[in-house]
Formats: sequence, C-alpha cells, structure tokens
Amino acid sequence: MAQIISSFGQTARGQAVSSYSLENRNGTRAVLIDYGAALQSLCFKGRGGELIDLVRGFDSVEGYENQDAYIGATVGRVANRIGGSSFSLGGREYKLFANNGKNHLHGGQIGFDKYVWQSETGEDFVRFSRLSPQGEEGYPGNLQVSVTYTLTDSDELHIAYEALSDADTVVNLTNHSYFNLNGGGSVLDQQLMINAQSFLELGPGLIPTGRALSVAGTPFDFREAKPIGRDIESEHPQLRLGGGYDHNFILSGPLAAQAYSDVSGIQLQCFTDLPGMQLYTANSLGEFTGKGGKKMGPHQAFCLETQLFPDALNHYGFPSPILHAGEKLFHETVYKLSLNEV
Repeated sequence: MAQIISSFGQTARGQAVSSYSLENRNGTRAVLIDYGAALQSLCFKGRGGELIDLVRGFDSVEGYENQDAYIGATVGRVANRIGGSSFSLGGREYKLFANNGKNHLHGGQIGFDKYVWQSETGEDFVRFSRLSPQGEEGYPGNLQVSVTYTLTDSDELHIAYEALSDADTVVNLTNHSYFNLNGGGSVLDQQLMINAQSFLELGPGLIPTGRALSVAGTPFDFREAKPIGRDIESEHPQLRLGGGYDHNFILSGPLAAQAYSDVSGIQLQCFTDLPGMQLYTANSLGEFTGKGGKKMGPHQAFCLETQLFPDALNHYGFPSPILHAGEKLFHETVYKLSLNEV
C-alpha cells in the first residue's frame, strides 16, 4: 500500500489544505482531502485497463469552497433535512439555521463540509477528526467526531464514522460523493439495484410525511437492476416533487445498492450498517467545470448517501438520531469495486 501526502492549496482564509493518496496493490487509488474530510478521487481500472475516476470533484480547494452541492464531503452534524429547522430534545426546542427554504439541510449554513479537519494517517487509512463545539449551527453538546477512510487490497473503500458528545445531541453523518462509473457524461444508462422494499414519502420542501410507501409497481422499484433513467421522466408525483430521485430508501439488509456500467465494466457495491440510503440523481446540480476540465451538470452523477432517516426527531417510529452524553457512535459504509469483463 502506497501513500502520498501533498498540498492541495489554501482556503480563502489562508488555511492550508492537504490531499492524501492511498493506492493498493491493484492500482486502485483513493484521494482524500482534509477540507470537508472529502473523497476527492476514486480511481479504478475499467474494462480497457485504463484508470477511471469514479467520483466527481475539483482539482483545487477553490472549487470545493465555491460550490454548495457537498461534493465528496463528510456531511453533518445532521445529514439531509430537518423540517422547520427545529427539533425538541430533553424537553427543550433547538432552532437551527434555515439554509434550504424554511428547512435545515446537511448541517446548516457552515456544515462539516466547510471545515479543514485534523488528520492522522497510516499505511492504508486516513482519519479526519474535528471538535464541533456546543452551539455550532444551533446543536447542543461538544461533539468530537471522526471519519476514517481505509482502502483495502480487495478494492474496498471503508468509511467509518465515530462520534462522542458531552451532552445529549443529534448526529446523522454521511458521505456525499457523486459517482459516475464512466468518469463523465450522463449516468441515466447506468444500472442500479437498491435493496429496499419501501421508501419515504416526501411532502413540500422534500420533508418526509412520516409514511413509508411500497416500491412495488412504482418508478422507485430498484429491487431488480435497471437503468437509473428508465423511469425518471415518469409523472409519478414523488418524482415530479424532487425533479428526479432525491429519496430515502428503507434498506432490507447490509447490501444497500449495486451499480454497474456496461461501458466501463465497473461494478460498485455499497454495504452499510445504517437503515437508510438517499438516492440523489443530481437533479438540481448546476453546470460547472470539474476535475480535468470535465463538465458536470444534472444527471451526470448519482449519490448513494447511507444514513439515518431525514427529519427523524420529528417523526415517531423513525430510527433515532439521538446520541446520549458519553455514548459512542460507530457506523460504517463500504464501497466495493469490481470489474465485469463480459
């Protein structure tokens, strides 16, 4: 396993940003940056033997600073949306910053994606950590949080989340990488399977109504692999609400999803111990130039955001995002790469 640490520039405030490259014996390479504890690059050999970068992103820290799509970042304290930008905990109401209409999205005005994290490295891993202080974005408790990326010789990228708070708080962490198994262009022809019998119904502002809907007979049925775009233009009201897929699927097991491109031959499997996964098809992504001068825009990537359910504290029966004082949080998601040479 080889590791290279390099400068990735400076933030607008003059903070130094570094990149950390992990490469296994197969030539698979993951590049992480401490700005946003983000996955900047994930390269794997396609059917022709060429290395293909499977995640979208930027060549410099300026690109990450000047976008609001959370590209590649670790998202928190609470990923996804909180309706009305408020929640109750321990008999007290907490008001959060409303950065998505009336709602709170992906940690607020300055979420985890906009900080330079501390780093620790080993032969096959990079661990990023930071202290989110009491009151940051309105959240209670001093939260010590870390995310560890490990690349194995089995072409698995493990992402392990850990957190500990000195007061009861809420935590829901995810990675917001934008995948494209061809390295560019539309993803609508790429195949996707999601291991879920149901998904959360959304209402105005893409806030869950509290109801779980069966995927059977709907465009949300990915139990058998199908092209991502096969049903995306359907008149189903849930699709029209989000302009495409931007929904939380209730997972039926540790294999959350499996994607495949018959162009590159690359297969991506997603495993997790979390109960939900948000499929986002980059519906509202603005057009811009990313790594290597490649253009990016709507439906040119997909996100598989493993997480707890959105707006969980405001819905009875949703898995709880409460982290009690002194209690240790640990969750792990694994992205496994392989090649179908047929």
